[in-house]
Parts: sequence; C-alpha cells; structure tokens
Amino acid sequence: MSESFVIIGDGVAGSSAAETLRERAPEADVTVVTDEGEALYNRILIKEFAKGKLPEAPISIHDESWYEERDIDLRLNTLVTGVDTDAHVVHTHDGEDLEYDKLLVATGGTPTQLPVENSDADGIHHFWTFEDARRIREDAEDADTGAIVGAGLLGIDLAAICAAQGIEAKYLMRGNRWWRYALSEDGAEIIHDALAEKGVEPVFESGASRFETDDDGNVVATIGGDGERYESDFVGVAIGLNFNVEFLQDTGVEMDDGIVVDEYMRTNVEDVFAAGDITRFYDTIRDTRAQNGSWGSAKQQGSVAGHAMVADDVEEEVDEFRWVSSYSITHFDFPFLSFGFPTDGDEHVERRYSETEWRRLAFEDGKLIGGVLIGNLAPQSKYKQLIRGEAEVADQSDVLLQENFELDELDVDL
Repeated sequence: MSESFVIIGDGVAGSSAAETLRERAPEADVTVVTDEGEALYNRILIKEFAKGKLPEAPISIHDESWYEERDIDLRLNTLVTGVDTDAHVVHTHDGEDLEYDKLLVATGGTPTQLPVENSDADGIHHFWTFEDARRIREDAEDADTGAIVGAGLLGIDLAAICAAQGIEAKYLMRGNRWWRYALSEDGAEIIHDALAEKGVEPVFESGASRFETDDDGNVVATIGGDGERYESDFVGVAIGLNFNVEFLQDTGVEMDDGIVVDEYMRTNVEDVFAAGDITRFYDTIRDTRAQNGSWGSAKQQGSVAGHAMVADDVEEEVDEFRWVSSYSITHFDFPFLSFGFPTDGDEHVERRYSETEWRRLAFEDGKLIGGVLIGNLAPQSKYKQLIRGEAEVADQSDVLLQENFELDELDVDL
C-alpha cells in the first residue's frame, strides 16, 4: 500500500509541504484540508488588494486545478475537529475520518479579539485572510473616520489601508511609539511622520477601552485608553494571534505558545509534524526556541517538513531548518525591512543617517541576531550572512553601522 499523508492547512507552509511530498513520493496519497473556501493565495499582497491597489486575480497562487494536476486531494471548507494520534486518524466536522501515516499541522492562527465592550460590532475588522481583506476593502471604501488598534506589523497595514482609502484615522498605541520593542523613539519618529503625512494620526499611551455602536450594531466610535472619544465607522484591530490547535487537545503534542518542533519540524508525538507561524521551532543559529510568522520562514518550514515526512533517516537525509527571516513594509516613500529577531537581544546599537534613513542592530552574546533598516536596505544580505555564520561582531558595531560596508572590513571568519 502507498503511504498516506494528511496536511491540515493550505497556507504557504502546508502548500509547500504538499508540493515537496508529491515530488519525493509520487505514488503517495496526499490530502490537504483547510477550513478556508479558496486555495493558496498571497497573504503579502492581500493588503494591497484591501488598499484598492490590486484586483483579486494576481493574489491567487494556486487554483484548484493545481492540486488536481498533482493528484493532491484538496478539501476546502473542511474543519478538523480532532486527531487520534494512536489510531492515526483526523476527524472532520462532516463526520469523515482521514487516515494518515504522517500528519502535518500548518493551521496558523486566528486574530485575537480585544476583550472590551462591543469588540464584535459590525465595522470592526481583523486582518488575516483574503476574506478579511474583501470585507475590509468594502467597508473602508464607504467609511469616513477610522481607528486602528495594535502597534505592530499588521496594525500598520491596517493604518495604510485607511490612508489609501481616504479615511481620517487615529492610530491608537498603548506605548509611546510604534513597534516599541524593535524601534527606538528616533527610528519610530520616521514612521510616525510618514503616517501623519498620509492622514493617519498616531495617538500614544492610549489603545482602546471600548467601542460605541449605533442601534443597528455598527461601530461609530472608539473610546481610547486615555478616555478620549474618537469617531470611527471603520476600526482595525491587530493585537496578535490565537493559534488554531484546539483539535490537538488530548493528543499529547507539546505546546508552548505554539507547537513545539525540532529542527526537522517533528513534534514530540510520532508521525506528527508542524510548520509555519504556529510552530515553536528549534533555532539552530541561536540554540534556542523561537517563533516566526514571515512568509519565507513558513515556506521553508513546509519544505523541510515535507522532506522529513518521507525520509527513512531524517538526520541523514534532510537539511535542518536554518533560516534568517525578513519582513518588509512598502506603504511609504521609503523602504522598511526587519530581519532576524530585532525585538530580542541584550545589546542594541543604532544610527540615523537622514530624515528617512535609520538603522538598528540587535546582538546577543556578542552575535548579531537581527535588526531594522529604514531607507537603505542594501546591507541586509551582509547582516543575514553574519547571523547565519554566528559571527561575534558586537565589538565592531562602528563598522556595521557605516552607511555602506564590506564584510572584509570586519575581523571575522565566515
């Protein structure tokens, strides 16, 4: 009998794993289960669609025929309700049982809802799926005033959507700056000014304490943590994710703010793997547990998982997951990119080069582990090479902060 592989989730991690499995095991049964109603699409581009800058067509990556051509059984609109890891069976909402030899969990998360009054009102949006983007675009086109809650990378996407759709918006942040764990006040000032230029006003030391609605249940105002009232017939909330792991209860799969996996995407339960932003993976570069939600990271994890699921000897046959992630923002007249783990580290250095050019680097035990680049992204490949090489360069930060530098200027072996 041929092997049977079941993948729960059709994001880039699940799809990458399915493609790898089909290439490595041409005769195997491969089934992809997703609770969404459409096949893989580009989660990076859905913000451009929501801004009104792109039609739907370029955002789709795989249509259903892609799976048919590769003999991959795609189950859309299918919710997994449980997994029996002893019997190797996946249970679905319609009563069907899917048997597997190897299982991959790549279900991602669901946006966290604010625990405040009226947070489920009409007109309050969370931004994660293509369907979310469609609702956001439709509502944003008709809105006049808005409020954004969540001072992170998804929150600023929602702020940019307001700007593109001509919404007069307030960006309510609990701290004194945007993405305060990765940017100093000097770097964040560049972002604040750029938001203001686009008609989005940052409001600091605030957040949202509750929402007001009209008689029909539509949001009309946001009450900030500072008690101020902000008219808002459009609200975007991005305060984190709740990982979709309910169906793994009683399976024994280890959890620690995500599914714990090793460098080959194996969980502690035999024949169960996980990939994507849902994982708490072993980072071979830093020798620690880590988490990352970037597109490139998820795709690579899916590929590693696919190879590991068909390998007879995983350690001998499969390249471990070893990745330096990056995340870019393209909403402004200048580029923005974060790489590695910019919010971590025991030492940080930074420099501002112009009104829209700034750089910050994070170090841990003398090694570069991440950073943020605003305005000039040219050094990113060199920084990533230093991270992969686990180079101890904290004492040479003066070279690293030069506007342009070469690796041979550093006293380091790579």
